[in-house]
Formats: sequence, C-alpha cells, structure tokens
Amino acid sequence: MAESILVATFYKFLRLPDFRDLRGPLLARCQASGVRGTILLAEEGINATIAGEPGAVEQVLRYLRSDRRFADLAVKESTHTRIPFRRMKVRLKREIVALKMAGIDPNRQAGTYIEPEDWNSLITRDDVLLIDARNDYEVKMGSFNNAINPETDSFHELPEYFAEHLDPQQHTRIAMYCTGGIRCEKASAYLLQLGFETVYQLRGGILRYLEEVEPAASLWQGECFVFDERVSLDHSLQKGGIVICDDCKAMLKATDTDCPQCGSRNIL
Repeated sequence: MAESILVATFYKFLRLPDFRDLRGPLLARCQASGVRGTILLAEEGINATIAGEPGAVEQVLRYLRSDRRFADLAVKESTHTRIPFRRMKVRLKREIVALKMAGIDPNRQAGTYIEPEDWNSLITRDDVLLIDARNDYEVKMGSFNNAINPETDSFHELPEYFAEHLDPQQHTRIAMYCTGGIRCEKASAYLLQLGFETVYQLRGGILRYLEEVEPAASLWQGECFVFDERVSLDHSLQKGGIVICDDCKAMLKATDTDCPQCGSRNIL
C-alpha cells in the first residue's frame, strides 16, 4: 500500500503570551483541512505532530507560518499508509514539554546544536558523556551505542537523575538526544544553568538523524518510538516492527502471536 499520508512533527520555543487565543482558530484550520494529531500550546511555545493528506498538512503549516513568529518553523516529515491519530486535539499547557522546573528558558541558553552528519564523530569521543533524554521504554526500543539510559518513566524525572549522577567538575562535555529535539532543548538549558561547561544536543533529534544519515554510516541501533499509532519507526522512517499489547501495554514484535507478558492475543 502506498505511503500517502504525511506526518509532520515540529516544535518551537518562543514567547506566546496569546497562546490561549491561538487554540480556536488553529483547531478550526486543522479540522477544515482534515488533519488529525496533537498540538500543544503554552506561553513557552508550540509542540506538535499532525498528519493528513500532504496538501492538507501543508495548508496547516502555511497557516502557522503566516504568523511571523512561526515563519521559520522547522518540520520533520515521515509517511504512513493512514492517519495514525484518531482525532485532532489542540491543548493548552503550562509547558510544551514538562520538566516541571521553574525558570528554564531554552531561548536564553541551550545546548550547542550538532548536525546529524557531525553526530557520529562527537559521540565516539572518549571525553563526551552521551545521555539518552527519553523515557526508559523508548530507550529499550532503540538507542545509540554506549548511550546512558537514565531509566526514567517521565521527562520531569531527569533533574533527579542529573543531581544523583552528574558532576559539573567531572562531566565537562555532555551530549544528549531525544526523538525530535524538544526534550534536549530544555534539559540542556537546565544543565547549563546548573553550571555544566559544555552541553551538546542533536539538532532535530533521532528523526532528523535517521532522515539524513545513511544506514551504512549510522550508529543508531533498533527502532525509534513515536507517540502515535505507528508505535515505532525504522531507519527509513517507515512503521517499524513493534506493536503494543492492548491488555498490558507491553511492547512486542509484530511477529508475536501472543504477548509473552500477559498471554493476550488482543494485540494492536
């Protein structure tokens, strides 16, 4: 079946004092275009994944970019055979990604961007500590070789991990990555505020790395978890081979006929 649906992921940290006023018109534009997904709006910015026919998604992106504050919105794209969302949601939040630490502003300071083509040479250096900023269940699906897994269940648990395991005097070069880059924007800003000397982040996250780095040159191992019905993406940014058990929510291979955790055959 042809991959006819465009999935667009994007975020931007910026001051949006009128974010509440943006919700209604943006939701109406998405619904009129037949686009589904989730958009988060907060005073600190926007975070979204939307999907639909390519022309419909482009309509929504043009609408957003008509606001000069979103004119430079960077979008990561992938495709699928159907829209991997059941409805369109535009939600108002305190944070577009919840670290739950006051005063963290990636617009003031954030980690140094590393382009995907330069990422391999950075993370293979002996003096760089590589940290996966995602949750434990995401890391188990795929990661970069030798990356540290903080084993968190939620993003807001990272500060506790940093406090217990990192030292600004010892860890002078830290590299972090996440799915699309948004969590590293905030986590790197937090580390710099704590006094860590040099913090790097993968520009565009894993999704951009998989898009731009050829598999033969890639240091990525496994699949990349995504927060929609596709569950995971392979190195070609196509739906991966992992499914979710409908009963216990365990991650399984698509070839599994029974869930090894609960024995269910009711698998999505």
